[in-house]
Amino acid sequence: MIEITDTIGLDEAEISFTFIRAGGPGGQNVNKVSSAAQLRFDARHSPSLPPYVRARLEKLAGSKLTTAGEIVITANRFRTQDANREDATNRLIEMIKAASIKQKYRVPTKASKAQKKKRLEAKGHRSGIKAMRRGPARDD
Repeated sequence: MIEITDTIGLDEAEISFTFIRAGGPGGQNVNKVSSAAQLRFDARHSPSLPPYVRARLEKLAGSKLTTAGEIVITANRFRTQDANREDATNRLIEMIKAASIKQKYRVPTKASKAQKKKRLEAKGHRSGIKAMRRGPARDD
């Protein structure tokens, strides 16, 4: 069980890994060893995620989400499979943590009549100050 938050945990069986060849550091070894990890997680049908997390996760995933609802994360930062597997798993955990944070509901408000009146009086006062700066009207 992978612990995400206090209430959300993922079963390790829900995550699958495949290993592919990766570019980057490694010298000639790059051409022989499949060290990049490709993580697949079926977010749309996961029983571990609450509905609100699932919906936000699909929005956050963006181009990492397939049409079938799977999140695909490719990790090739490191030279070893284990390090890349750990990196991909951590990136998925961070993505799910970000999706689990509920946004606060914003209550729309309106300015009161007194606030509107005060604002208009301040604008009028400022307008008067600027009008005093202008020189006398010229007759052409």
